[in-house]
Formats: sequence, structure tokens, C-alpha cells
Amino acid sequence: MALFKKRTAGKPGEWFYCLEHKKVEEGPDCPGKDRFGPYASRQEAQAAMETARERNLEWENDPRWHDASARGESDPD
Repeated sequence: MALFKKRTAGKPGEWFYCLEHKKVEEGPDCPGKDRFGPYASRQEAQAAMETARERNLEWENDPRWHDASARGESDPD
């Protein structure tokens, strides 16, 4: 048991998406490892998982992140 527990206080109007509870929260109620945010609006926080999916697809298809040597392919030059 910790002697001092630091509670992170959120600013009014900050919204988070809790990955553990799968819900939108105003202020950081859950630990940082379990949440996405902060977001400026409740609607942005509600779309957090879809936004993450879209960004992951963009990164997976970005040629700057995938070079031939990382995939085990030989360089055509």
C-alpha cells in the first residue's frame, strides 16, 4: 500500500476514453495506462477507438514505416 497516492486532477472540459471500462469519462478518473485523451469534447472521446483504428491503418500502410529490409525482402538495386 502506498503512503501517498497522487490523484491527477483534470481540467474542466477534458474528456477521456477509458480502455478498461470502455466508456467516456470527464476528467482522468482512471490511470493513464488505461485511457486515451484528453479530448476537447465528449463526441471526440466517444470516437476514440475508431480514431485509433484509422490511425493504425494509416501507419500500417505508410511506406516510411515499412522498408524492405524490415520485411526480409532484398533491395532491388
